[in-house]
Amino acid sequence: MNTALKRFIFFGSLLVLWEVIFQLNIWPKTMFPGPVGVANALVIGFTEGTLIFATLNSLKRLFIGLLFAVILGTLIGVLLAKYKTADETLGSLVTALQTIPSIVWLPLALTWFKFSEGAIIFVVILGGMWPMIMNMRMGFKNVEPILIKAAKTMGSSGFDLFRRVMIPASIPYAITGLRLSWAFSWRALMAGELIGPGPGLGYTLMFSRDLGNMNLVVALMVVIAVIGSIIDNLVFQPTEKKVLTRWGLEKAA
Repeated sequence: MNTALKRFIFFGSLLVLWEVIFQLNIWPKTMFPGPVGVANALVIGFTEGTLIFATLNSLKRLFIGLLFAVILGTLIGVLLAKYKTADETLGSLVTALQTIPSIVWLPLALTWFKFSEGAIIFVVILGGMWPMIMNMRMGFKNVEPILIKAAKTMGSSGFDLFRRVMIPASIPYAITGLRLSWAFSWRALMAGELIGPGPGLGYTLMFSRDLGNMNLVVALMVVIAVIGSIIDNLVFQPTEKKVLTRWGLEKAA
């Protein structure tokens, strides 16, 4: 039995179980919507364009924030790996700040940027920047010394050594950092949009809850999960696997 068939049976069974529990009327329909109601909410949302607009707005915020997170994370990670003093000072601050959940930054973001796009993007940047920093720092620090010695023996030094040896050797860590950065940015975006300015998937989710439309609440949760799963499975997982295989860190399938 292949993986696709296993997943089809698994998710089909979950849907049947969901419908059975819904039909038992254990909880009121306003608390526990059924799969048919959620499917209808999805159809109406996409037909009217509400979910499409919210999804596009959320993705726009995500990609802007993720872009800044990756750039800043890469620069700071390289700085920490290259300079011991920076690692001993700024590195300890990064270690402390990465433990703060993204949602905790939102009150500060709303104070600085008011109820604007900037507040959400700020939270997304902070959500994705820390894993990128840590992976880039790890990647540059773990470059095999023999590679550096061999390059120096052949006359490479300075920026040439950085470009020809350090960057290629740290690419597997960069890809892993990018995947983690995307995942944390996505979660930060949803958390930020719940109480930040709309519209977006998170904002629409909270708005639907306020209206008591639980069908749409669950429908939005499905959309968020599907988008996250699609991007991770179709973009980041294959890219990471390909790079790790190419660098000899994982066996080819």
